[in-house]
Amino acid sequence: MNRLFSFVLLLSLATPIMVNASSLIVVEDRGGVSALPYYQDLAPEPTEQSAPLENMGVRGQGSFPVHSDQLTPGQAQGRVINAPGLQPLFLVGDDEMSKAWLTQRHEQLRHLQAVGLVVNVASAERFAEVRRWAGDLQVVPAPSNDLAQRLGIKHYPLLITATAIEQ
Repeated sequence: MNRLFSFVLLLSLATPIMVNASSLIVVEDRGGVSALPYYQDLAPEPTEQSAPLENMGVRGQGSFPVHSDQLTPGQAQGRVINAPGLQPLFLVGDDEMSKAWLTQRHEQLRHLQAVGLVVNVASAERFAEVRRWAGDLQVVPAPSNDLAQRLGIKHYPLLITATAIEQ
């Protein structure tokens, strides 16, 4: 099974949308773990300027702010990629551009069963607002500097599929 697909599947299972929060008991939360192993096969390799390990990976519901300093809202150039088996995913943040993009792309994202990574969000309250924008789409808070480096992206919102990166 493709590592990135496994990562996205893990994200989908870990999201609070999928579980009854009242039945969970948190014994210990040490923050996120590196997501690097799940997409290390994507080029290019990280540079020496990569973020420290403690800043990578998926964060839990209580780990805010989520900040991806290598990604900002803005216009992005689409391009073709070759990542067979990649589960469609999209990157958004807590900003008006992401809100409008989610509204425009909602049906396409739902049809693709794309999972959303909220790459910049200040608080649990703001994340809840982004979840409202996303409606029935699955979104998780996830700092994504590693993904940005590997795919050579600087701006979001974006849709990433096995064959393309597009805005």
